[in-house]
Amino acid sequence: MNKYRTHTCGELTVKDKDNNISLSGWINKKRDHGNLLFLDLRDNYGLTQCVIENNHQNFKEFEKLPLETVIKINGKVLERNKETVNKDLKTGEIEISIISYEVLGKTQELPLPVFSDQEYSEEIRLKYRFLDLRRKKIHQNIILRSKVISFIRSEMQKYGFLEFQTPILTSSSPEGARDFLVPSRLNPGKFYALPQAPQQFKQLIMVSGFDKYFQIAPCFRDEDARADRSPGEFYQLDLEMSFVEQEDIFAVVEKLMINMFKKFSNKKIIYEKFPRITYKDSMLKYGTDKPDLRNPLIINEFTEIFKRDDVGFDIFKKLVKNGSVARGIITKNTKDKPRSFFDGIDKWAKEEGASGLAYFTIEEEGSEIKGKGPVGKFFSSDSIKEMMKISNAEIGDSIFLACGDISEVQKITSQARDKIGHELNIINYDCFAFCWIVDYPMFEEDEKTKKIIFSHNPFSMPQGDIKKLDMSKPLEIKAYQYDIVCNGIELSSGAIRNHIPELMYKLFSVAGYDKKMVDEKFSGMINALSYGAPPHGGIAPGIDRIIMLIAGEKNIREVTMFPMNQNAQDLLMNAPSEVDQQQLKELNLSIKKNK
Repeated sequence: MNKYRTHTCGELTVKDKDNNISLSGWINKKRDHGNLLFLDLRDNYGLTQCVIENNHQNFKEFEKLPLETVIKINGKVLERNKETVNKDLKTGEIEISIISYEVLGKTQELPLPVFSDQEYSEEIRLKYRFLDLRRKKIHQNIILRSKVISFIRSEMQKYGFLEFQTPILTSSSPEGARDFLVPSRLNPGKFYALPQAPQQFKQLIMVSGFDKYFQIAPCFRDEDARADRSPGEFYQLDLEMSFVEQEDIFAVVEKLMINMFKKFSNKKIIYEKFPRITYKDSMLKYGTDKPDLRNPLIINEFTEIFKRDDVGFDIFKKLVKNGSVARGIITKNTKDKPRSFFDGIDKWAKEEGASGLAYFTIEEEGSEIKGKGPVGKFFSSDSIKEMMKISNAEIGDSIFLACGDISEVQKITSQARDKIGHELNIINYDCFAFCWIVDYPMFEEDEKTKKIIFSHNPFSMPQGDIKKLDMSKPLEIKAYQYDIVCNGIELSSGAIRNHIPELMYKLFSVAGYDKKMVDEKFSGMINALSYGAPPHGGIAPGIDRIIMLIAGEKNIREVTMFPMNQNAQDLLMNAPSEVDQQQLKELNLSIKKNK
């Protein structure tokens, strides 16, 4: 028999009544009733209430034990009376009468409470992450993470995928973020890079004749932290398939997501056939390529309205004349909203750095349609009717308007859509809304340098007849690239890959890479594709973001076991840290200190 326990703290029931048992765990909470001392003993599996009477020979010692002391308890299982049953616990019908105990692990004074999930500073939580992970909510999140990953592995194997591991030490490649570099001792002056993703390797696996590959892949990117992105490292479900088209990949991912989210969450999935939204439409209707479809509000194109002679809103008319765009959001049946609601949205927009949001409400006076509000007087009845036709607006609806450079308008209208939806309480937060964003442009113009660059993955297959691609108009070329989005969070990007070397050289030349540069940067890939490569494609949904959505968390650190802080520092293990001169010497490195 195990000397530490006969049972875990989550399994005893009335069926065990009158049995002598042993439990081991942490003291989670104590309640002193004078003649009785109650404590909750906690382990990975749950809580069990234990009780010791004041006439017990060890009562005084027991009373002094601090919370989070690790103890072993020998005792007898008692049935609780009906008034004291805790229906929230599996063990809530019993308690343990303590016969003897043994301290297995002492504790110092706690820097943060474990038995509650109250907010605490991130610095303390990360420095003492081993304590933070004992807390119920985050402990359950990490267990959920393990279960989800196990489920994914099981499902992928059911779908006929094989799991392979790809190298961690590899070469640097331009994939959009900074690499983490590792100096080579045996090759002085040269560096490995930690993989931003197994992109090239998983394509090489397809070239090697394996039909369906996946792995739970660690990825490393030297980029800044955000609520939905960890600095340093993250994990993704990396998958690749041969002899497939875009829809084949969608079918696998949709099936996996639906099965997974239904198993681990009670929230409704709005669309079990995920909508396909073109990148162009998404940027117009939602102002972003990561739309939250739980929000019913749509952004409308009103630029042509401000070219009419019967519109007198000169500020917008001048901007449109100089190349700006005008877009608006319709709010349904808001005629009775107080002026403070509209002014509040306008004020918020200015605080976000925009010039504000103009607005008016559509009203009917006799046979005339008018605009009520600060800018309503500038619009004729006919112009308002045209806006109503464009946007399906009705009498009693209101219109919020923004005008300016297209990127600025997209940004503020996207944010305003979220803000207004929240203020009107029309966003259904108790559901999941997935969609695919498709038809990304192959290239885009860099805002700073004005050079043509890849907009997404440089290894993607362009759409259309590849023999007739017009390389003189690169911004018109679309690619078989796609993102999967859920509740406004991008879970992954993917693509059908370009498996034709000659075409790859042409596309890279548009982005400023000559043949020599491509051969140097992607020698393994180009070489492999030259020996009979199948058409193939894939995607890599982020594990951390999937868990974050299922757990209902807003910050990815709540579902990551040992995350770094905002400055990419591991406060628990004190990393990154300095290394001694001998290590630097072995690597042929020296530290250049700033003056």
